[in-house]
Amino acid sequence: MKQGKKAFRHESLQDAGSIHGILKSILKGIEQGKVTFRDEDDEIVMEPEGLLRLRLKASQDENRRSINIRVSWQVADEVEKRKGSLTVSSD
Repeated sequence: MKQGKKAFRHESLQDAGSIHGILKSILKGIEQGKVTFRDEDDEIVMEPEGLLRLRLKASQDENRRSINIRVSWQVADEVEKRKGSLTVSSD
């Protein structure tokens, strides 16, 4: 079953303690296999499974610092579909 693309985006100012709580909830959700993101406008439920790809990026310039954390994975059905697409011949 193919699902359409759905995205969730939220941006707000938070103190370090609040961000710690959010990251802790994300970690717990990844560990349990289900993470729900929700705000007053939208909601998305993610179910991390299998091997997860982690990408970290940290940068700084004169007056701005940033940390980007990206976790991604492929859904098993999509991986299985691609396995059957390889053709090799010696003609």
